Amino acid sequence: MQSEAVQDYVKQIYLLQTSSGKATTSDIADRMGVSAASATSMVKKLDQLGLVEHRRYHGAQLTAAGERIAVEVLRHHRLLELYLTQALGLSWDSVHVEAERLEHVLSEELEAALDRALGYPDTDPHGDPIPSADLVIPPDRLRCLVDLEPGEHAVVRRVPDGDPALLRYLGDLGVVPAMMVTMVSKAPFGGPVTLDLNGIQQALGVGVAELIRVEETP
Repeated sequence: MQSEAVQDYVKQIYLLQTSSGKATTSDIADRMGVSAASATSMVKKLDQLGLVEHRRYHGAQLTAAGERIAVEVLRHHRLLELYLTQALGLSWDSVHVEAERLEHVLSEELEAALDRALGYPDTDPHGDPIPSADLVIPPDRLRCLVDLEPGEHAVVRRVPDGDPALLRYLGDLGVVPAMMVTMVSKAPFGGPVTLDLNGIQQALGVGVAELIRVEETP
């Protein structure tokens, strides 16, 4: 069993790799809220443990062993988020922090029980994919909301889960998983996008729209 710190680091490296294709030391430090020196020291330790390959000036790349640990922690995290919302009624903007605390102590037996009780779900409350029991995540074929052209329709599938204030804001607007949206207009020079949600037009900053993933519909 790896330490919580090791699990946290490999999880963040995995998320960086999947979102941007690489995990630089500075990006890892930002994600973990530590200094660059601390992140570098930990990445070197992970390299010694065989969980990452570290090259100076190139950051870290997870090995197969490191990726397996990261995906298992993500499975715990996302199952917990769904259980906390569905079974305990917690709001979707509060469960991320709670799941961060509990993801390290979830046993295999309790993990399986949660999965069974939830009906073997494939996404969490924010639309993030829940890895299968054999730690497989399906390929991501979703588009960024901001890439829709005026007149295009799509279904919201995934929203970022790490900022409670942003989740409350998106919830108030109705920009939630399974919601149908239509791109109405896109202001130039990085201006906001205007969406139609059930006949109501809402403006959304382009920086936020870049974080939301959608599935295009005919």
